[in-house]
Amino acid sequence: MKKTMKSILIVALLLLGLGSLQAQTAKAEFKVYGNCDMCEARIEKAAESVEGIESADWDEETKMIVVKYDPAQVETLEIHKAIAKVGHDTEKVKADDKTYVELPGCCQYDREEDSKKEED
Repeated sequence: MKKTMKSILIVALLLLGLGSLQAQTAKAEFKVYGNCDMCEARIEKAAESVEGIESADWDEETKMIVVKYDPAQVETLEIHKAIAKVGHDTEKVKADDKTYVELPGCCQYDREEDSKKEED
């Protein structure tokens, strides 16, 4: 009986120790320009394609994305680059003009207006 209790205690301590080794989750929030539900799907899919991303949620009204990620696997700049690669400007990375122009018409946000807002 004592051996069984001792074994259970050892297993419990090991599980507690392993739990503390699990990846830490960080949260980043930043602006991503877009207009509609199609933009939301594209932006979130691009962010979630980066290894180490747990979740991504873009808000059409505020133009803000909240990303939960493992900072040991990914840096936030990589997330910005992945989103810009599919045609959406972020507050740190501008999308390639050719990619932006290939977005559906409803997804082409006014870039000049957005850059003026950043300057104000």
